[in-house]
Amino acid sequence: MTDVPYRFEPDATAAGLHAAHPDLPPGTETGETVTVAGRLMLRRVQGKLAFGTLQDGTGRIQLFAPAASTPDFDGFVARSLGDWIGVTGEVMTTRRGELSVRVDRWVLLAEAARPFPDKWHGLTDPDTRYRQRYVDFWVTDEAREAIARRSRIISLIRRWLEDRDFVEVETPVFHPIAGGATAKPFVTHHNALDVDLFLRIAPELYLKRLVVGGFERVFEVARVFRNEGLSPRHQPEFTMLELYQAYADYGDMMRLTEELVAHLATEVCGTTMLSYGGRDLDLSVPWRRASLVDLVEESTGLRLDVRMPVDELRALAVDHGVEVEQGWGPGKLILEIYEKTTEHQLWGPVFVTDYPLEVSPLSRDHRELPGMVERFEAIVAGRELCNAFSELVDPVEQRARFEDQAAKAAAGDEEAAAVIDEDYIRALEYGLPPTGGLGIGVDRLVMLLSDIATIRDVVAFPTLRPETFG
Repeated sequence: MTDVPYRFEPDATAAGLHAAHPDLPPGTETGETVTVAGRLMLRRVQGKLAFGTLQDGTGRIQLFAPAASTPDFDGFVARSLGDWIGVTGEVMTTRRGELSVRVDRWVLLAEAARPFPDKWHGLTDPDTRYRQRYVDFWVTDEAREAIARRSRIISLIRRWLEDRDFVEVETPVFHPIAGGATAKPFVTHHNALDVDLFLRIAPELYLKRLVVGGFERVFEVARVFRNEGLSPRHQPEFTMLELYQAYADYGDMMRLTEELVAHLATEVCGTTMLSYGGRDLDLSVPWRRASLVDLVEESTGLRLDVRMPVDELRALAVDHGVEVEQGWGPGKLILEIYEKTTEHQLWGPVFVTDYPLEVSPLSRDHRELPGMVERFEAIVAGRELCNAFSELVDPVEQRARFEDQAAKAAAGDEEAAAVIDEDYIRALEYGLPPTGGLGIGVDRLVMLLSDIATIRDVVAFPTLRPETFG
């Protein structure tokens, strides 16, 4: 391939040509000469006439190659499917009315040394699809569209928040202490400092430090890492939108969430009335608000309360199929009963509010319900979309919560924070105003707005078991 050029400069795209010439009659020659580039995805030869389909990043355009005028006609028809080529020629329509570029000049830009899948059959093996995404994106339109839609959604999120005076920030990926969420972290080592560091499981504590520092509205589109299992909804690295707003509480976060998601649905899908998995889903504002214990009662008839005897709650959990672990308190048992019996049945959208304090170490005490906190999760199509709090601002109470987490870690809880974040407590001692915080799973949001069932389809390169070569 030594004769392949170092650069090539197309001046037209497939989509642009179709937009510029929507209604040319059959057999029209426009006199317009363009240069296009892309992969040769289909080709058919009829004697001294060849047709090809060129696909670029915007779509497809037909190539019309008569032997009498196409340079190196035999070389052109010998090209393999998947080869990158550049073509210069007149824009025209064939006798059947197909918009085409006549091949007046062409050049090979890259050779597909491996057999390229047939465009009409694509990649049929799921494992191959996810391992060889560089091929899948060419032959599976839905795969490319999902990634393009993801990009647009993130862009719209940024614009919407910036219009509301939120400042985008970047916080550390390497954390000296794993905190901000309950999850098992990935551990790495910094040689120069000779210290272990953790890939962040959440950017929360650094973002709230920024609020202490005077940034009243901040957000981050953050890559986060959790050393946990794989499932249609879980990847060990994923993208979170986290934001914090001074002088706000979890009620403000509910309004922000429903308005943002409704805006995205309207912009991306054209409506808030969607279909997901074959069922209708109405994302229009306002969404339902209901407490966790009220929803459990609706689902099971049980009226749960954190003041109930722990033995009674443990028996109820076992009766409902929960595998109870030693050391779980009333709050953890209530959450497990909810997740086992109720969460997956909620089509929503619904804000599930008022969680037990025991399972919410960074949330502020509920102003009316003892033993509960001002926290919500938005459940849409049976899945958690986001988590939000009225943020805990009391450094003394935060220390007590951290100490409780450390005790749980010492007792064997791999998701609990084992080390107290003294610097974060020091930051709180300088004063954190009333603050509302929100975290939305971007991958799940893209799945929702694309009617896609598995997270691997909205991630360009999902995590897989390493492939063995040779």
